[in-house]
Amino acid sequence: MTGRFSGQVAIVTGASRGIGLGIAQRLVDEGAQVCITARKEAALAEAADVLGDGRAIYVAGSADDPAHQDEAIAATLERFGRLDLLVNNTGINPVYGRAIEVDLAAVEKIFRVNVVSALSWAQKAYAASLAEHGGAIVNVASIAGLKPAPNIGMYGASKSALIHLTEELAVELGPSVRVNAVAPAVVKTKFANALYEGREAEVAAEYPLKRLGEPEDIAAVVAFLLSQDAAWVTGQTIVVDGGLTLTGGSV
Repeated sequence: MTGRFSGQVAIVTGASRGIGLGIAQRLVDEGAQVCITARKEAALAEAADVLGDGRAIYVAGSADDPAHQDEAIAATLERFGRLDLLVNNTGINPVYGRAIEVDLAAVEKIFRVNVVSALSWAQKAYAASLAEHGGAIVNVASIAGLKPAPNIGMYGASKSALIHLTEELAVELGPSVRVNAVAPAVVKTKFANALYEGREAEVAAEYPLKRLGEPEDIAAVVAFLLSQDAAWVTGQTIVVDGGLTLTGGSV
């Protein structure tokens, strides 16, 4: 790897597995030190071991808990002395079905975790370091936020809001802080398991590239957006979907 992130420090939320861990691994491989967060401490400890001694720390907690956010940022600054990069990867989708029938408490939870907490992480990271030293933020959205997504409509609505939030923050925080997003299609993770389990070949056949995504596919694009290779890119949502949206497909 090129060492694009040598001397830089990142926080990656929702990074005990899947896309988040893939992003953290890519950043470490390119020279960064990282703080990873998620709810389960044991899974985080295992992930940190994978990332390498001295390269990663972890802080367990709920992504939408302000006290957890404060703890993670404080731990990052104490251990590494700086914070340059933030990846808002945490996302939930606890309901499946028609939006007209969805439980409103679940909707509130989806938006609190997928949108409000992303804003809160950005606010706190900005106040703690990015406002003074600059940096970059990437939000992990979804192609479900780009068009109607039957049966996961509230998840899609939250990701649409996250995409708009990305644009708002890009306008507000430039020129010192760039803010972008990625919008994946189905990636082979535990989170997306229900969308392809037992029928992967059938689902993949709808994609022009004839395969589902891997965490590394998303990590590569996130790393680009965080790096100085994307120094003139802000407020953009990069679709990473194997071509699915070209054919009219949706999650």
